[in-house]
Amino acid sequence: MSKRLVTGSNGFLGVALVERLLARKTPGLRLLVRPGSERRRLDAVLARYPGADVEVVSGGLGSPEEAAKLLDDVTVIYHLAAALSGQAAEMFLGTVVASKNLLEAVVRKGTKPKIILISSFGVYGVADLPRGHLVDESTPLEAHPERRDHYSHSKLKQEKLFEEYRVKHGVPVTILRPGVIYGPGGGAMSARVGLRLPGMFLFLGGKNLLPLSYVDNCAEAICVAAERARFDGDVYNVLDDELVTCDDYLHRYEREVEHLRVLRMPYPLAMALSAGVAWYHRYSRGQLPAILTPYKTRTSWKGNRFSNAKLRSLGFAPIVPTQEGLARTFAYLREKAASA
Repeated sequence: MSKRLVTGSNGFLGVALVERLLARKTPGLRLLVRPGSERRRLDAVLARYPGADVEVVSGGLGSPEEAAKLLDDVTVIYHLAAALSGQAAEMFLGTVVASKNLLEAVVRKGTKPKIILISSFGVYGVADLPRGHLVDESTPLEAHPERRDHYSHSKLKQEKLFEEYRVKHGVPVTILRPGVIYGPGGGAMSARVGLRLPGMFLFLGGKNLLPLSYVDNCAEAICVAAERARFDGDVYNVLDDELVTCDDYLHRYEREVEHLRVLRMPYPLAMALSAGVAWYHRYSRGQLPAILTPYKTRTSWKGNRFSNAKLRSLGFAPIVPTQEGLARTFAYLREKAASA
């Protein structure tokens, strides 16, 4: 029987994807879990589907040989595994090198399973585009990843690697680029809203739209793409239909979760501050980290519009409305804050 491999299956999105696949009665799931990683949420999902055709494999993508052990009878790969934080070398190792090992194993195997790569909005180069520019799949990729965060840099490298193997070796690939994935079990605040500092929250998002993708909706988008995408390097933005502004998100968070000491910083002031931080970073020879730079500020808080029209053309529709997704998320965060 053919198998479907899910890498990163016990991560935030991975657990939601496993649940969607099981709810759709998808047979032959092979779930990759790193040794020693947290499995509580994944095990809870699997317990709700006793008797399901699921194989949990403890392992990794540390070498092509290790990756090859996962590929027997595999016809579809959902590649979610990636490093989410850490130093540049750690991010590159966990995202790019691990992906190269997987791709090399696929090429050596010669069976060419269809691969869905989960990328990120962070690969888009929006810093030099006009304020309010519509971000869709035709938006240029980041030309200066070294000016961005390590995560965006590694995801861009990862995408280019998959495109290289598609062109050179004929590996069937579809790329999904989610916006801000949120939901119970996830984080409270995207950096698009602002930054948590000691004793305060620096609010930078203003009335910018927040490209939210509720975690179950993102998982549903992956399932739809697996069924209907072309796998010829096609790319799809993943976000929900009803977007809220950063201001609306913060206001509702404060009303339903906890009150924050908020310092609101308009975009022009944020640009001035980031120019000052960047100057002192150079003057002090790196003693002050370049947390804010004009380039990062233009990328994150200038303000864009977003489109999911191409994904909708595949037949995708959110299964959880935005208001319900926010209610579930804030209820979880409220309970978490109370227990802390």
